[in-house]
Amino acid sequence: MAVSLSKVEQSAPALVSLYKTAGASVERRGLSGQRVAVYLVIDYSGSMKPYYKDGSVQALADRVLGLAANLDDDGSVPVVFFSTEVDAQVEVALADHAGWIERIVAGLGHMGKTSYHLAVDAVVRHYRESGSTAPALVLFQTDGGPIDKGAAEARLCGAAKLPIFWQFIGFGDPDSRQFDFLRKLDELEVPAKRPIDNVGFVHLGRDPRTVSDRKLYDLLLADLPVWLAAARAQGIAPEGPALRVPAAPGPEQPEQQERSERRGLWAALTAWLGGRGRTGRGA
Repeated sequence: MAVSLSKVEQSAPALVSLYKTAGASVERRGLSGQRVAVYLVIDYSGSMKPYYKDGSVQALADRVLGLAANLDDDGSVPVVFFSTEVDAQVEVALADHAGWIERIVAGLGHMGKTSYHLAVDAVVRHYRESGSTAPALVLFQTDGGPIDKGAAEARLCGAAKLPIFWQFIGFGDPDSRQFDFLRKLDELEVPAKRPIDNVGFVHLGRDPRTVSDRKLYDLLLADLPVWLAAARAQGIAPEGPALRVPAAPGPEQPEQQERSERRGLWAALTAWLGGRGRTGRGA
């Protein structure tokens, strides 16, 4: 369910390249033909000031619009700016993409702290009020942890019952302890804490603009097919077009690669132990 190339060429010619690159990633991830509503949540805390100034936030927003145009056909993205409170909620259309971050931020007040839970509440409220039953992908950008970790975890675990996948995007020092909470979120127990794994985390480093478009899109979509299949199996998301097996794996971040390697090692160990059980300890 994508916006047509001709419409993108007409309404946002500067985004055509991003649209095509995102479309290739959608294809690689086996998501072609799926309808997924895309939301963007943007950190407006004080530490984010350099990323607004150097254009990193606008660059991410443009890339998100290019991706959204491949997953939904309405040509717009609901956006939430948050800090201590929810600072703004807007809807951005393809035709309005140029410089829109600067226009919105010019009307905002003091840059506060990071209340994840209020941003989650705003997205969930918008989703419910929209009346949509289509799955949604929330791209949640931040450069640090939440001021209320308990509230953030509770909101995200509660939201696992909805057809919404939360993909967190980190800006800044990848080794910062600020991101420990997001790494923990990505590993919350299922089903003890939530019925389904509904959270992912990727980190784009100190200069997110240097991450290639292809790599960014592959990272943002890496967990979506698995979540969507599981959500359909549990009746959380409605049935839709069949998911196709990705043609090739996309690049992984170090922590994603480490988790994959751990899972592979665990599977190999399990198989080896099973073989010893069948052949006898002295085999």
